[in-house]
Amino acid sequence: MLILALPILLGIAGLSKACAAIDEAPSPPTVPAGKAVAAQPASLGAAPPAPRLPPADLDKLYPFYMPMDALRQPAIKLTVKCDASRAAGREVYAGRDGESLYGRAEGGYEFVYEALDSAGQPCVYPFAPWMPQIVGSLQGTQYILRSSIPGQRVTFRSNNEWATIDLRMFDIGQQRVHFEMRDIELDFPGAVQPMGAVHLEAVGTARPGLLTAVIRRSKIYGGKNALFVPGGQTMLYIEDSELAGNVGSNVDQEHTSYINGILVSHFRNTSFHGQLAWQNIASGHQIKDKAYLRIYENVTVSNQPNTSTPSAMPLIDASSFGFTWSDNLHLQRVAPAQAPRDALIDLRSEILYGAPENYPWNVLVDGAWLMPASPLTVLDKVYLSVFLNTRVDSFRTEPYAIALRPQGTSIAPGTTTVEGNDSTNRAQQRMVSLAFNTTGRFKQVYSNEGWTFTDPELPAGAEWVTDRDAFIRHALGLIGR
Repeated sequence: MLILALPILLGIAGLSKACAAIDEAPSPPTVPAGKAVAAQPASLGAAPPAPRLPPADLDKLYPFYMPMDALRQPAIKLTVKCDASRAAGREVYAGRDGESLYGRAEGGYEFVYEALDSAGQPCVYPFAPWMPQIVGSLQGTQYILRSSIPGQRVTFRSNNEWATIDLRMFDIGQQRVHFEMRDIELDFPGAVQPMGAVHLEAVGTARPGLLTAVIRRSKIYGGKNALFVPGGQTMLYIEDSELAGNVGSNVDQEHTSYINGILVSHFRNTSFHGQLAWQNIASGHQIKDKAYLRIYENVTVSNQPNTSTPSAMPLIDASSFGFTWSDNLHLQRVAPAQAPRDALIDLRSEILYGAPENYPWNVLVDGAWLMPASPLTVLDKVYLSVFLNTRVDSFRTEPYAIALRPQGTSIAPGTTTVEGNDSTNRAQQRMVSLAFNTTGRFKQVYSNEGWTFTDPELPAGAEWVTDRDAFIRHALGLIGR
């Protein structure tokens, strides 16, 4: 019985149970409607950690916004043996053999890797996982890679320059597809060729088509980017994991994680570090995230390298278009070999990454919008970022922690490059950023740009911005998701 392959649709009640189980720091409680909020640091403190469920139970819980009820059991299930596979240098199966697929998989698959060797030690497979070509109808299919023991990680270690987990699906259209990776460590120090040690690509998606991707209790190292997710109708959720760096040589264009114009990126209890940098180049980011909606919970981001000098670039390069909600984000900057770029979080507006239908309002300045005198009264009508309980640890006193870059006036013909960012004024901007209880080593929270507010007093009716679930519902509701 494929208990772990059958996702559970969480309603409101189910979501509350899930959050209590898997949140180490739940969202701050919502203040009763009609009462103004004096956003003092004490009022936004994180709740004590909730008791955690066993991994097998956590694996049945999914974010409420992911529609998990339309999925079916994978048609293919293969179990990989540890000792025999290590001896052979490739997958050796218990029961049905991978060769029976002739390199093609239809109807979804579940690959289960034996977690322990004959001595009871965690299994280290000396190769990258084999991935068949996906064929046939994709509707409702699942593609699952997991350890045989929930919570017991297996390791794949290879110096092959093409080592990767590469899930590519073409012409998805309006179909619903799901990918999951649980309790897997990828150690690919020589994988300089693949775009990602994990590469998740859904080509040709159209509403209501959707790829959901869930990564739990895993560690990823290698590739041009450790994680690479091109644009599309994709929702990405990662929890209890470590993105440990990349090994690509194009250091200013490759990152620990590179997430293009997808719908949602949601990280919980996860760390990012190890972007491969060069001493004389500013290099890349630990998180390059251009999703429409970004949720960061109990996330640590550091420029601590693995084998190179530290990157001098902002730790997080995100889009100012769309929505960001963060709680307990820990930013760590160690000294790079050159002068660091200002901003640890850079909310940028020079390029439009997502499809136009992913945005409820024009991402460019136009005559249809002028910010009213009290921006905090229209938080439901602007692109919004909210940062709760952010901690900054840096080798220096940062001039500021967060930058909100201005919108432009046009998109260069034949490109996605936004022009005219330097010619717009503050009143024309339809973006607001709020920060509550930011601590650490910096002179000020925000750069002197845009509509930014530090520890503001929220007007009655705006309390939803500190509630994670209300924030998510608002952002996705604006685009019919």
